[in-house]
Amino acid sequence: MAKTDYIPPELAKTLPGLLQQRLIRSNTLHAYGYFDETHGWCDLTWQDVANKVAAIQEALKKEQMNKGDRVAIMLRNCPEWIMFDIAAMACGLVTVPLYTNDRAENVAYVVQDAGVKILLLQNQRQWRELVKTQSISDSIQRVIHVDQNESDEKHDPQLIHLSDWLKSAEGSAKFSIENIDATDLATIVYTSGTTGKPKGVMLSHKNILSNAYAALQCGDFFPHDVFLSFLPLSHTLERTGGCYLPMMASSKVCFARSIQTLADDIQIVRPTTFISVPRIYEMIYAKVQASLEKESSVKKKIFALAQKIGWRNFQYQTKAKGWNWSLLFWPVFDFLVAKKIKQRLGGRLRYAIAGGAALNKSIAQFFISLGIPVYQGYGMTESSPTISVGRQEDNDPFSIGKPLPGIEIKLTEEGELCTKSDCVMLGYFNNKQATDEVIDQEGWLHTGDLASISDEGYLYLTGRIKDIIVLASAEKVPPQDMETAICADPLFDQAMIVGEARPFLSALIVLSEEEWRTLAKKLDLDRKNIESLRETSVQKYVIKRISKCLSEFPGYAQVRRVSLYLEPWSIENGLLTPTLKTKRPQLLKTFAADIDAMYESLS
Repeated sequence: MAKTDYIPPELAKTLPGLLQQRLIRSNTLHAYGYFDETHGWCDLTWQDVANKVAAIQEALKKEQMNKGDRVAIMLRNCPEWIMFDIAAMACGLVTVPLYTNDRAENVAYVVQDAGVKILLLQNQRQWRELVKTQSISDSIQRVIHVDQNESDEKHDPQLIHLSDWLKSAEGSAKFSIENIDATDLATIVYTSGTTGKPKGVMLSHKNILSNAYAALQCGDFFPHDVFLSFLPLSHTLERTGGCYLPMMASSKVCFARSIQTLADDIQIVRPTTFISVPRIYEMIYAKVQASLEKESSVKKKIFALAQKIGWRNFQYQTKAKGWNWSLLFWPVFDFLVAKKIKQRLGGRLRYAIAGGAALNKSIAQFFISLGIPVYQGYGMTESSPTISVGRQEDNDPFSIGKPLPGIEIKLTEEGELCTKSDCVMLGYFNNKQATDEVIDQEGWLHTGDLASISDEGYLYLTGRIKDIIVLASAEKVPPQDMETAICADPLFDQAMIVGEARPFLSALIVLSEEEWRTLAKKLDLDRKNIESLRETSVQKYVIKRISKCLSEFPGYAQVRRVSLYLEPWSIENGLLTPTLKTKRPQLLKTFAADIDAMYESLS
């Protein structure tokens, strides 16, 4: 029987201490897998990682940095991201993760606000974009890029390639840890707020170590486990759960090449664990549904029956329901239907974690019924980040799980979820007022989320305090749940519910380009003509389809009118945060005229 090999926080003491302990225990085991354009898929052992970290440490020391100075990382997921992170913290420096797809002005703000002195980024193009926004080069003393030099690039004394920067250090240094403590500041993570400027969440070594170790108590992770890393490492969920948790458990991490190649990477890596936001699960679900639409009615019925029996099998396994004769047929349907879907995810997945936002109920049930182990989790950057998660032996796929060991929770009179633990942040960087607004005098972190707790201890999110829509009739509507339900339909890529102080709800909807092509042909419309989206036949069809998505919601929580679009909301056009959450205030401002038009006949 396989055994776990966890390193407890009190032994590691700090995040670099995890690597130090991992070297003692398993220096020859594989730590990371990555794709190299020349050599294909490659592996690094823990000893390889330590050697690279030592070289980066030596180079950092030559930059004359002081303990507590900030360095930033703006890379795609790769071993260098982790190695630079550990090396910087081992030198007593504070790392600031940045999103590679964030807007240049947002990155420039973070760099200046945090006082970043060294910036590690992907390529020279990123730096050219950054220096256009404002004079950030004055505070930064060194910019290091990972991709190869561009031949037409003008000489910039601040800019240097990683290999050149490390030349004088490689082979001459040994991994070591400076005088740092568990309670020292390890990282400042800027939250990609949907309103206002991002705030710098200060997390200590203890915060992250405590969270990773608590999460490990909720499942079994072994040295032979393989994590597939594709959620950005600048996202605290991926950094804690997809980086330091595997290091703590001696599991291997493979870095996906991109979202575009994710399906191929899954087949090659065959992960046992991956962590994702709901959008990835929605995309997989939509593809399966689109493929199913092309099948015969017989195959559709077989698929539906497989799901029905698979769900009943899950309920039996979790003791929610007793045995039923239909379960005799589950092995057959598992082989004929479920196995094909599981093979798309590598065929050996033990944990598929969904976090960052609520997963639509029908999508959760879809995966669970096919034997794919999806577990919802919940947290926030300010809590390092995980607060609750589902368990193998105790999983309600419609909830956000139960609190991690050692994490306290409570609900206020208004129903706001609060938490207290060693995982709660030190505060917001240079922003005491904002800190005092979310952490009360007793140390409770106020999440801003509304929740309920079942008698069995399961947590359920019911909305956001600030995002609740109050109709003119005084009914209150949590828009995120409705938007998630709508986007489970392959026709709808993005949705935002509106209706504050209005007599009914309306929606801004971005249609799937592929599905729109099919629909336009069906309704005999010109798909390239934007005016076709305003045709009565399209509007009625979309509203009818949305009604099906919202059939389980109350009568007042139905969409009466829609504004349709084909151009996606993105980070680049300022309508999404780097974590792909909609910026509601910006959307309301951008589409104000369209929203007013949906209610014009009532004025």
